[in-house]
Amino acid sequence: MIYILIFLPMVSFSLIVMLLGNFFERAGMDKSKARIPIVNLWYLFPITERSPLWGIFYFIPYLNLILIIWLITEFLKAFDRRDILSQVLGIFLGYIYLPILNYTSKITYRQSSAAEKSTVREWADALIFAVVAATIIRTFIMEAYTIPTGSMEKTLLVGDFLFVSKFHYGPRVPMTPLSFPLTHNTLPLTGTNSYVEWIKLPYYRLPRLEDIKRYDIVVFNWPQQDNRPVDKRDNYIKRCVGLPGDTILVVQGILYVNGKRAYEPEYMQYQYFVQTDGTPFSTQLLEEYDITDAMRVASNKGLYLMNLTRANYERIKSLPFVKSVEPKVSPKGQIEPQRYYFPPDIKKYPYNVDYYGPVTVPFKGQVIELNTHNLPLYYRLITLYEQNSLEVKDDKIFINGEQTATYTVKMNYYWMMGDNRHNSEDSRFWGFVPEDHIVGKAWIIWLSLDKGKSLLHKVRWNRIFNIIQGAPLSPESAN
Repeated sequence: MIYILIFLPMVSFSLIVMLLGNFFERAGMDKSKARIPIVNLWYLFPITERSPLWGIFYFIPYLNLILIIWLITEFLKAFDRRDILSQVLGIFLGYIYLPILNYTSKITYRQSSAAEKSTVREWADALIFAVVAATIIRTFIMEAYTIPTGSMEKTLLVGDFLFVSKFHYGPRVPMTPLSFPLTHNTLPLTGTNSYVEWIKLPYYRLPRLEDIKRYDIVVFNWPQQDNRPVDKRDNYIKRCVGLPGDTILVVQGILYVNGKRAYEPEYMQYQYFVQTDGTPFSTQLLEEYDITDAMRVASNKGLYLMNLTRANYERIKSLPFVKSVEPKVSPKGQIEPQRYYFPPDIKKYPYNVDYYGPVTVPFKGQVIELNTHNLPLYYRLITLYEQNSLEVKDDKIFINGEQTATYTVKMNYYWMMGDNRHNSEDSRFWGFVPEDHIVGKAWIIWLSLDKGKSLLHKVRWNRIFNIIQGAPLSPESAN
C-alpha cells in the first residue's frame, strides 16, 4: 500500500511528461530528456525556475500528490498559461490537456527576468510548500499518531506509529482554525496552547467514504477534556463497540452488544490471577510470551496478576508450575475506590469495570423521555455536547428555560472500549463519544518501536506497513 502511494503518482505523472517534448524544446532543453521515465520529472524544476532539491517531496506519500499539482500550475505559468481555465484543466485533466497543448498549441516559454534564486531562498520556498502541503494533508487526508499507552494491547502496541485516515469518515473542517502549523494542542518545549480561540467555526464534516462500522478502531478527541475546544482535545484511540442505537452490557467482564456476545479480537486481553507453586516467572519467559502486564501480588508469594490474550492464557495454564489461572472479576455492585464511572451517580448506577449497563447509545433524532433517574446519563450530552442550559427544580426538568419531559438528540454518539479490557479508561468511565469528536480511522502502522529494546533490536519489522483490521470479516460475529 505505502509503495503504491509513493510510486504510482510518480510513474503516472512521468508518463505525461514523456509526451511534452515540445515544451522542453521551447524551454531550451533537449526534448529527448522528456522521454526518460521518472528522470524527466527532475527536469521540470529548472523549467519552473525551482531547484531539483524539491524532488525529495516525490518520495513522501500524499505530499507528492500536492507537489505534482503545484508543479503543473507552475509549469503552465512558465508557458504563459495563467488563466483559471488552463490551471483547472491542467490539474484535473492533465493527462489530456498537457499533451494537447504540446502538439496543437503555439507554446511560448516565459524567460525569467528575475535574478537566480539563492540556495537559501530555494530551501525557504520548499519549506513553506512542505508546511502548507503537510497542513492540508494532516487536516483533510491523514495524520500521524503514536500509541502512548497499553489500552489497546496487544492489538496495537506502545510504540506503534499509525497513519489515521481522515477521509474514510469524512474530513472534519477545523473548528479552531487559528493554530500553529503541524501541532495539536500544545507547542513543543513550552507546553503552552498552540491555538487561539478568536475564531470558532461550527462543526461540519466533508463527504465520507464510509460510516463508522461496529468494531472499527477509531481515533477521537477525549470527551472529558472540557477546558479545550473539541478539535483541540487530546486524541484517544479505542475500538468502537457501540453504534448509535446499540445497547451495551458488560457481565462478568464480557461485553454484550444488543444482547449478543460481542466480537473479541484475536489479541484482546483480560486480567487473570495466576497461582504458581511458588516458582517465579522468569523475565525470559514473560518476554517469550510477550506478556507486558504482570505483577506479583505482595500478600502471596506465588500469586501473580497478569493481562493475557487467549493464546497466552492457554500457554500459562499449561506450565507445570502453574496451579490455577482464574479471571479477575469485580463483584456486581462493588464500587471501586478512587475510580469514577459513567454516569457519575453511584447510587443509581453502581457500575464497575466488569458489571456495567445496560446503556443505550443515543442516535440523532432520538426522542429521550427524561426523568430525574436517567438524567445523569444524558446531562453531559444535553449541556456540554449539544450546548443547552439545564436546570432541575422540584423534580421538574428545564432545558433552555422551558419545562420539558423529553429531549431530541442532535448528533449521533458512539461507545468506545479498549482491547486491553482491564487496563483501559474508556466509555465505561466517560460515556458517549459525540460524532463531532471523531478524528478518523486507524489505518496503517508505518513504524513500530519497542522502547524496551536496544538500538539494533528496537524496530518491530513484522508490524511495519500492516493494515489495521477493525470490524471482523464474518457478518455474524459483528452482530
